[in-house]
Amino acid sequence: MHKTVERILRKILHFLEGAIAIMTLFVMVFMVGFEIYKMATVEGYFADVHNYLHNILTIVVGLEFVRMLIDMTPANTLEVLIVAIARQVIVSHDDPISNICCVVCIAGLFATRHFLIPKKEMTIEMSEVAPDEESQPADPAQISG
Repeated sequence: MHKTVERILRKILHFLEGAIAIMTLFVMVFMVGFEIYKMATVEGYFADVHNYLHNILTIVVGLEFVRMLIDMTPANTLEVLIVAIARQVIVSHDDPISNICCVVCIAGLFATRHFLIPKKEMTIEMSEVAPDEESQPADPAQISG
């Protein structure tokens, strides 16, 4: 019974993630349209490069987030974090220490991706944990005996 409840909860959560991804995607499409409208109508829109980069990179992070919600793999999750941190470095020029910390964080995420997550697990969806793995015997000889 516990496994049945767990499967139902996973399906509900997966559905909610999909609904949130769809809603976020609609908002992102609206934001892209609004930015294109502002580019065409606001005089001197490109004069403020900082504002332009802030808006466009926010949309990019939002789209990466939608991609992560749709296909929740370790690779996509790490890419969202990398893009979000890179956006922070590009948009806000706080101080050199903050920028160095962000660069170290990005390097750490790349190192995590390369050294700690096996390549075969990079494309496996994180919510696809087989609940029956624990009940299966580890040794094939135990099946016949």
